Amino acid sequence: MTESAVRLPDKTPTLRVVPMPADLNQNGDVFGGWVMAQVDVAGAIPAARRARGRVATVSVNSFLFKQPISVGDVVSLYAEVVKVGRTSITVSVEVYAERNYANPVTVKVTEAQLTYVAIDASGGKRDVPPENA
Repeated sequence: MTESAVRLPDKTPTLRVVPMPADLNQNGDVFGGWVMAQVDVAGAIPAARRARGRVATVSVNSFLFKQPISVGDVVSLYAEVVKVGRTSITVSVEVYAERNYANPVTVKVTEAQLTYVAIDASGGKRDVPPENA
C-alpha cells in the first residue's frame, strides 16, 4: 500500500488516540482489532447523542483498512450519523493518522460504517426520539 497524503477534515474529531507498543501485532503494525475497537467507540458517541441514551452496536456494515497504523501516530476518528431508523442509527467513521513529526504527513487509514440500536435500561430496543423533541 502506498501512502497518499491528505488533509484532516475541517471539523472536530470525535476521538483522538495514540497507539502504544502493546497495541502492535507480530509485524509491528497496530492490531486491526484495536482499530475496530476505537472505531466502535467513536461511532457510539454520535449515536448515543442522537438516541439521547444508551445504544448497542448491532452491525458492522463495512470496514476498510486502507493503510497500517504505527506506534506514535496520532489517530483521529471522525464520526457522523448518516441514517436514522425507528430504533437504529447508522454512523460513518473515517480514521486518519498523522505521522512522522520530522516530516509530517497525514493519511486516511480506515473507513467504516456501523449500525447501533437505541436501548432502554433493561437492554431492550426502544424508539429513537424525534430529532427536535
